[in-house]
Amino acid sequence: MKKNTLHINPLENEALYILREVAAQFEKPVLLFSGGKDSITLVRLAQKAFYPANIPFPLLHIDTGHNFPETIEFRDQLVKELDLNLIVRHVQDTIDSGKVKEESGRYASRNNLQTITLLDAIEEFKFDACIGGARRDEEKARAKERVFSVRDDFGQWDEKNQRPELFDMLNGHIELGQNVRVFPISNWTELDVWSYIQKEQIEIPSIYFAHTRATFLRDGLIWSSDDSIVYRDKNEKVENRLVRFRTVGDMSCTAAVLSNATDIDTVVEEIKASTISERGARIDDKRSEAAMEKRKQQGYF
Repeated sequence: MKKNTLHINPLENEALYILREVAAQFEKPVLLFSGGKDSITLVRLAQKAFYPANIPFPLLHIDTGHNFPETIEFRDQLVKELDLNLIVRHVQDTIDSGKVKEESGRYASRNNLQTITLLDAIEEFKFDACIGGARRDEEKARAKERVFSVRDDFGQWDEKNQRPELFDMLNGHIELGQNVRVFPISNWTELDVWSYIQKEQIEIPSIYFAHTRATFLRDGLIWSSDDSIVYRDKNEKVENRLVRFRTVGDMSCTAAVLSNATDIDTVVEEIKASTISERGARIDDKRSEAAMEKRKQQGYF
């Protein structure tokens, strides 16, 4: 007789442990939600961590106003289906208040501007822990990050002054004004996330699958053509291409990739064969060698 086999996912177990520690150690945690695959995976993990109870903290989306429409539609659908508490704060409001200035030109993006909106939201709701979907394999600055990453009362990160996390002991003690960013899937890879989505049959925005889209080429990358958001030179010709997106950020800083992957199985096979990081399609990471690290030092998640 064939015995039943218990399949244990150590990455999932670690993430569930981290999420439960957040609920136990902090008074007002929040889950940062972008509508991308990593934050969607965090929602599924949070459901499992606290089942049969509801997720015990709200979701927070910092809306730049330059999101892909498919992502916003999926966000609203997910929140409705799961009866989640979603808080949305808008970068446009921060611009209108004069706290930040809109960028202009060829590589203009609102990605940097969302830091101030995030810090204002943290102060408004007095959140003491912000759960994010960042992973160490994405970018070298994120590879330095602890699972519990303490930020000072200005929201700043000091990469040289971090707490040790020996034997998976997570220290959530913070001083007045401090805040902790928490990364439950820090040790996952892009392939780990996709494999989990595949196994759990998690719904994701259609933008992650191959579809015909009006695009143009710049700097060897494929950009979505939306003249109201994405800057385009007159000589940059718009053509329909079969593409998908490996990562979801602002339309103005996230490039597409040519792909025939129309379902989860083919996406997983495509990722297995890829030799380029998903962040290779994010122009905001290419502004300088230390672009991500500087944003994190200023309060970016």
